[in-house]
Amino acid sequence: MKYFLILLSTLHITASSLYADVIMGVVPQQSPLKLLKVWSPIAQYLSEKTGEKIIFKTEKSISKFSDILYNGGYDFAYINPIQYLLANKKQVYVAKIRATKNIRGVLVMRNEDSIEKLTHPDTVYLFPSPNAFAATLLTKYDLIQTYGVGIDTLNKAKYVNSHDSVYKGISRGIGSVGGGIERTFNNLNDIKTKNSLKIVYRTKEYPSHPFAFKSNMPKETQKKIIEALLKMPKELLKALSIKSLKKIQHDEYSSVKELAIKLNIIQE
Repeated sequence: MKYFLILLSTLHITASSLYADVIMGVVPQQSPLKLLKVWSPIAQYLSEKTGEKIIFKTEKSISKFSDILYNGGYDFAYINPIQYLLANKKQVYVAKIRATKNIRGVLVMRNEDSIEKLTHPDTVYLFPSPNAFAATLLTKYDLIQTYGVGIDTLNKAKYVNSHDSVYKGISRGIGSVGGGIERTFNNLNDIKTKNSLKIVYRTKEYPSHPFAFKSNMPKETQKKIIEALLKMPKELLKALSIKSLKKIQHDEYSSVKELAIKLNIIQE
């Protein structure tokens, strides 16, 4: 694992120094090794179709990834909606394309546990990171607004590195209720963990993760990448649990911005 992350970091430094390669960042909702398996063929496909050298990069945690994103460390990135709004404000990333299907958060618990644990004051909640959009922010918001869970209780929540870590943590009893999304839960390879859990709540739907591009990327390069993404083979889309992609505008995330303002994540 350490070698893998060092290798990715080395590739990133090389690309930055040569001003030749295009760094594609991917938010680590799952483990870096799992993402490498899924996204490396996509990077190769984009390289072949665009004539650019597209390099996949991720980090071991969502928090670390966000730090790099907000410092402009990726030329374009697949990120969650809240990350997008913050990256747009800090580094002028602009959303250009996303999955047609919307996203929603889910809450999971062990099969044998009672639904009462969802709101019990002693319940330990697990989330992937403080600013994971659907898995953390949407589920926490609904726990407060719909179920009346106290903020003091949620402040005791534990944060782990990824969605998969949440599911494994709940299965092993580290926590009682965990936040995730349907896609990562459905794609969980650990069958024993998956079969031990149940989804007990689903949030409202919001626009899904965009591919966002730094505004200083040459327009022709952006255009080539966007066109290649829109024509991406079904087997590559399937690996992402995406049926189709569509072009979008920044304003599509206005509903997310309204929520982020309510949560005091961004200012009006």
